[in-house]
Amino acid sequence: MFMFRMTLAIACLTAVSTASQAQQSPAVTDAFKKQTLFGVWSKNIFADAVTVSGSAKTIYLSGMGAEDANTGTILYQGNFLEQCRYSYSKIKKILATQGGTMADIVKVTTYVTDMRYSHDYNKCFAEAMSGAILPAHTFVNVSQLAWPGMMIEVDATAVVPTKQ
Repeated sequence: MFMFRMTLAIACLTAVSTASQAQQSPAVTDAFKKQTLFGVWSKNIFADAVTVSGSAKTIYLSGMGAEDANTGTILYQGNFLEQCRYSYSKIKKILATQGGTMADIVKVTTYVTDMRYSHDYNKCFAEAMSGAILPAHTFVNVSQLAWPGMMIEVDATAVVPTKQ
């Protein structure tokens, strides 16, 4: 699986420079430009690359899972979809405190303990990113996460315009 993902990653990087690469119109604000590149087969699934240039701050969110913010207890035991929704709701709240939105996310890495939940994940991800340009995304199956009962963990990187 690792070699397949490595080969796929190299193929995606190579595809970025090919003429067959689809390109979305740049999203331009007063502070920065965000340009999203899609491969032919990945256009409605994930972006192969996102380039951001201009004046902005970068926010790195790590390990967003179903831990209760106050107690650390894993919520929604055995319910992948609700754990996913809770993880993305945490991301949304943190971004809001920094003046950002889900549309400012440029990269997501998602870790799941069972690939059989990929359809539920796709539903959750579509809900979370509703109306936003899709970010670059990596989806990884792991044997376990940091805490027993966690079924999903999400890292995200967002680029938010600085206020001038």
